[in-house]
Amino acid sequence: MPMLCFARQLATRRVFSTSFPRYHENPLGLPRNNVSQPPQMPRRGGIQKRPIPHVKRVIAVASGKGGVGKSTVAVNLAFALSTLRLRVGVLDLDIFGPSIPTLMGLQASEEPFLTPDGAIIPLMNHGMPTMSMGFLLPRQPDSGSTNDTPVVWRGLMVQKAVQQLLFDVDWRNPQGLGLDVLVVDMPPGTGDVPLTLGQLVIVDGVVIVSTPQDVALADVSKGIAMFRKVSVPITGIVLNQSHFLCPGCDTKHYLYGPPEGFRGTAARLGVNVLAELPLVPAVSQGGDAGMPYALWSSTRREGGVGGTEWLQEMNRVAEKLYSPE
Repeated sequence: MPMLCFARQLATRRVFSTSFPRYHENPLGLPRNNVSQPPQMPRRGGIQKRPIPHVKRVIAVASGKGGVGKSTVAVNLAFALSTLRLRVGVLDLDIFGPSIPTLMGLQASEEPFLTPDGAIIPLMNHGMPTMSMGFLLPRQPDSGSTNDTPVVWRGLMVQKAVQQLLFDVDWRNPQGLGLDVLVVDMPPGTGDVPLTLGQLVIVDGVVIVSTPQDVALADVSKGIAMFRKVSVPITGIVLNQSHFLCPGCDTKHYLYGPPEGFRGTAARLGVNVLAELPLVPAVSQGGDAGMPYALWSSTRREGGVGGTEWLQEMNRVAEKLYSPE
């Protein structure tokens, strides 16, 4: 324990865009004294999956279609899990469009520190350790933010960057304790990133997020099929923006269509329905402000009946996901 605390004090900050040259095998430009050797993608045969260092359980939050609120669900799920007295962290694996820095209020933060061994130390806000590609990009001089900085990489660079984010981040706190649960926010679709995660990491479960529209549900089937192909268990699916509750009534208004299509898809695919989350404007407002709704609602008391139901449903998802060993 004392050695770790001493190492943290010696941690150094560096500029990822200039400190170390970037190669295909080291796209994040980590120093060469980093001795971590992530498993390589297999060309033939299989590969033995392994856990993420200092993490007991990994829960991925994914979607087939972008824009369904997956990142918002991931962040709030992490805080719901933390209410169960668990040590929880958030890893953003969306290389091209990271949303977690904004949702966590870290879009203008300084770059992460490195341990003496070259591992990345996650940034912290609201008591939640967080890591994202968005923390490693150059800041634009006019805004001081990375929101306008694109990542223009081909597939091999993306795969290697994902491996480094998975295996070269030190999730221990200053007391040397790792995480009970790591919530991984996945990019939409079935491309390089979810395939890399599924082939290299022991994932305890995947939560699929969708909205009621048929165009979103069609991609749910593809996402579930992809994870099953790489033997990753599907914990269940969450219907986001299921309905709207007026502040003065308890009537559910299905603005984007009734939930029967979603429930039918879940039944056909043999997956559990974890929650049907109502549409609550304050959830979006909290995300834009860098304050997850679980924290936003406790201070502003906004959201009405729908907000109360949203929080209750999210807490139920957390309880279904985590059962003590």
